[in-house]
Amino acid sequence: MATLMVLYNKPTDAAAFDSYYFSKHVPLAKKIPGLRRYEVSQGAVATPEGPSPYHLVALLTFDSMAAIGAAFASSEGQATAGDLKNFAQAGVQLLMCETRSV
Repeated sequence: MATLMVLYNKPTDAAAFDSYYFSKHVPLAKKIPGLRRYEVSQGAVATPEGPSPYHLVALLTFDSMAAIGAAFASSEGQATAGDLKNFAQAGVQLLMCETRSV
């Protein structure tokens, strides 16, 4: 399996971010080919030391790193990536890794 972790910085207007994210961005992302699971953080994103700079964390699961590459090369993946400019002005980090159960 492989996971794409999306870390969204805290926006100026959290309510507007959340409204757009869940009504527009999530439906786009759910159309990405090969997406196996889509999870998001609930409540505050924290560190062991306290608050973090992140408003929301999304975890998108695919079969492999190659599947992530193919997903974002698709028209649905490109539309989803292009949509970030519409609501993630505070910044976003994308991290990808292979995963395994231990």
